[in-house]
Amino acid sequence: MTAAFAPFQDLASLLIPHTVAEKIDGSHDVSHLQRVWSNVCLIRNDEGGDQEILLAATLLHDCVAVEKNSPFRSSASRLAAAKATELLTEMGWGEERIEAVAHAVEAHSFSAAITPTTLEAKILQDADRLDAMGMIGVARMFYVSGRMGGGLYDPADPHAAQRPYDDKRFAVDHFSTKLFHLADGFQTEAGARLAKVRHERMQRFLHELMQEVGAPLPI
Repeated sequence: MTAAFAPFQDLASLLIPHTVAEKIDGSHDVSHLQRVWSNVCLIRNDEGGDQEILLAATLLHDCVAVEKNSPFRSSASRLAAAKATELLTEMGWGEERIEAVAHAVEAHSFSAAITPTTLEAKILQDADRLDAMGMIGVARMFYVSGRMGGGLYDPADPHAAQRPYDDKRFAVDHFSTKLFHLADGFQTEAGARLAKVRHERMQRFLHELMQEVGAPLPI
């Protein structure tokens, strides 16, 4: 499991036990951490950044679980940053590096709306948002909607032409309420390039899905 986090397997083995939520959530499991770390590495190859801080922030960015439909969702990253600070303090990390990890964790969240001010925080935010896009983003969207009891789409009005969007009831509405807006908010040039590719994949998916349900989108 920790081989994916090379060359910091030892650090990963210490931190991963603190990332497992009490409730099983396949959209925020170890595979999510592995994908975010892969995205971090792709972006860091172009942008730079402290690799150890990036790994710690990647592994701890979702260490406090708050459900998507919870009224406390916007506080999740702040709670995770506080837990990360506690864990790294116990491990003997220096204050400056702990603060760097905590800021990256706190600023990564879309719902928290915190502006990242360090390179590492910008990279983590981009890397995490990439995992909400493309085909893996579509898969996670339907998975979360199913866990929350939502349907795939509104058969009476799939495009929400005569109703407000409601992504708590219909998964497909989430494309318009969030997913199609993600590509506009990237912090790094490398992240923005990767986001463009994933954005186009999501657009193709939605067009093809609507064709199959008999409600094709205008081209």
